[in-house]
Amino acid sequence: MHRLFSTFARGWPGFGLLLMRVVAGTVLISHAIESFQPGQPPSLVILGVFALGDGALLLAGLWTPIAGTMVVILALWSAFAQHDNPRSSVLLATIGAALALLGPGGWSLDARLFGWKRIDIQR
Repeated sequence: MHRLFSTFARGWPGFGLLLMRVVAGTVLISHAIESFQPGQPPSLVILGVFALGDGALLLAGLWTPIAGTMVVILALWSAFAQHDNPRSSVLLATIGAALALLGPGGWSLDARLFGWKRIDIQR
């Protein structure tokens, strides 16, 4: 993961990435919960399971490039599969692409697990 990003942004840029992750993750989880209503086709329930897992990964900031790419795939699938207005799906796909390209930010599990490490050498 560390090789994908030059830094894990902290400060205001890191807060902006955290905000993007929280919004995208919350939207995915809410769409997933809606897909678990009785009488839904099995394909929609399977997509809901993927959306639920992907939203949880985004909220935690874990495997963000993979989770962001999955957001793009799920949102574009939703935009083309539904015949309603696709604006929200396109917006969610754009946020997912931005997160996949920019990274999770400093306030994430990716930053804790794969971020810069400081090693102090005692003499």
